[in-house]
Amino acid sequence: MSACRGCGSFELRRVLDLGSVPAADHFPLASGAVDAAESSHPLAMDFCVICRLAQLADDDTVTDEPRGVEPQALKDQAADAVERVATSGFLRGNAVTEFGSPHGGTWLPLLTARGFFPAQPNSPADVVLDCFGIMHEPDQRAAFRRRAEAMQPDGVLLLQYHSLATIVSDGQWNALRHGHFGYYSLTALVRLLDDAGLRAVTAWEFDLYGGTVLIAAVRDTARAADSSIRSVLEREQAAGIDDADGVRSLQTAADTHSNSLRDWLVDRAAAGERVYAYGAASRAVALFSLARLDHTLLTAVADASPSKQGRRMPGTDIPIISPDELVAADPDAVLLTLPDLIGEVSRRFPELDGRWLIDDPAGPIRG
Repeated sequence: MSACRGCGSFELRRVLDLGSVPAADHFPLASGAVDAAESSHPLAMDFCVICRLAQLADDDTVTDEPRGVEPQALKDQAADAVERVATSGFLRGNAVTEFGSPHGGTWLPLLTARGFFPAQPNSPADVVLDCFGIMHEPDQRAAFRRRAEAMQPDGVLLLQYHSLATIVSDGQWNALRHGHFGYYSLTALVRLLDDAGLRAVTAWEFDLYGGTVLIAAVRDTARAADSSIRSVLEREQAAGIDDADGVRSLQTAADTHSNSLRDWLVDRAAAGERVYAYGAASRAVALFSLARLDHTLLTAVADASPSKQGRRMPGTDIPIISPDELVAADPDAVLLTLPDLIGEVSRRFPELDGRWLIDDPAGPIRG
């Protein structure tokens, strides 16, 4: 029996089970034959009834080389976040340490532009950054303690996460993927931070991924949290994510989403339309697998990352092509797998105006 990654208890409840799917970060060469073993990796989410941490149940995959390109929306949000944190007075001192994400992206240039410099190895920092990094740590309790140890006594931890309240409310079941071990409510984070000797004292909310939260945590555990923390906690309670039953709605979302996508593509193919996709994202891997897609339904997937081009979506024969190839193909419709990219791709590819369709786990495909 598995123990909770956050508190070590065995009081875990299965809330989402996708069966066996491909590894989310392994994109085989397009020239290679599809191997059934590609789709043999169990993918499920458990919920701890003690500490309220939603977590990856097990992971038998081996992390592959990151191949993604940081979206402009993520860069813009980082700049906005640093500005808001600075305005709130939390950017004090001059040494900074960042616990990075394997998906790339960094806030360090934004802080060095404000006079900060990287802390020396094994030396505590005034500001410790973690933007979507901590979710990749299998041992969540140890990961929070390491971040606390990296802080000066009067330092601050700035930690950004994709809100579990958003994931559940918007039916974002495909946030679950291999290598992502934690899915956070602020309730769960408060417990993990407390175990590491830290206190969450303020929060900022952003529209990225439908709803992300950035918190500031300090060592002064007697310091009261402000109204922003209370507001996030109240919204989480309203979303019903404090118990396993509330999170189990993701299972229905997964089944409905994958079936509706397949039905929609079957109808398009029957009408003689050529549908492509944009965004060979890790979150699309399980979706394509559950929907049983192949190149007869989805001709190809375009992606801006050169290291993904010439490969294929795991577990399928759907090739990954360049954006230029997508434009040249003159498709009837382009399914956008990452809604946050719509502004960026609309500006970059005016030739495809009117053909973008957004894949939304919470509802029908929309233009």
